[in-house]
Amino acid sequence: MTAVRRIGLDIGGTKMLALLADETGQILARSETATPSRSGPRAILDAAARIVREVAGPGLIARVGVGTAGIVDHRTGTILSATDALPGWAGTEVALELSALLDGALVSVVNDVVAFSIGEGRFGAAAGYDSFVAVTVGTGVGGAVVVDGTPLVGAHHLAGHVGHMAVPQAGDRACPCGRKGHVESIASGTAMVETYRLAGGHADTLVDVAAALRAGDERAADAVRLAGQGLGTALASLANAVDPRVIVVGGGALNVGELLLAQTRTAFAQTALEPLVGVEIRPALLPGHAVALGATLLGEARAPGIPALPRRPSRTDRLTPDPNHSSRGDS
Repeated sequence: MTAVRRIGLDIGGTKMLALLADETGQILARSETATPSRSGPRAILDAAARIVREVAGPGLIARVGVGTAGIVDHRTGTILSATDALPGWAGTEVALELSALLDGALVSVVNDVVAFSIGEGRFGAAAGYDSFVAVTVGTGVGGAVVVDGTPLVGAHHLAGHVGHMAVPQAGDRACPCGRKGHVESIASGTAMVETYRLAGGHADTLVDVAAALRAGDERAADAVRLAGQGLGTALASLANAVDPRVIVVGGGALNVGELLLAQTRTAFAQTALEPLVGVEIRPALLPGHAVALGATLLGEARAPGIPALPRRPSRTDRLTPDPNHSSRGDS
């Protein structure tokens, strides 16, 4: 029996990764490149198509799954909103345009943390669970909520935005979204650097904070503890609402060491409802490739941790208005 070969693509603000994998999650080929983010969406898609072709080899490419930064309309594969990490990315019809560059391949697109949850749900730390929360802590704080095997999307494609939950530890700290008091304002890698610097520490990146922490700098430890306290409080509040079996945390901020997750677990236990106190918060098992590996599974029949995505619409479909749909809040 011939193994099913799938292609997944991770489009991030700094790099892109394409994988060819089989149904067991074994990676057969990979290609990585820097994201030409300052050159605009077309340059990004051209580079994406190139690395997809590199992993696919000769022959027709039938299907590609994409996990990308930004808020995504997964029905159409269009970017509804994006940060300055990908200037001009908002409004890009990724599914339609990448399909054209790949000679009509079927392209399915979701937010990168949703793809991360799919990868960890099938092959990683949440394998065997059909209801869980997945969180990434890096430049920002992202999340995805999987219930009964399917990632939640929400009415405005915003389900899982853990980073924008309000927590008391954040006080009136400004969040990159423009609001105040959100957990991202203290728990992201960027925020930990800022907290450390506000305390008098000298750091340009989270690597510097991690080094100071290892050297015994209590200001660095305080910054990481604050991040963990806020993250744990936010995750407990979310768990109280969605009742997950397990919570998976990934992202570059975990490189600060065990203190972050230890403090997260402590704060979680202090805030979660009693039946949820024992919910395990565990690190991701697929560092660096969970998004691309999860994306390889997009579009397949519904299975635990896998969304059954609708077909990619034609341009005619996209231009036909739905009289029952309001566009308020969708961009």
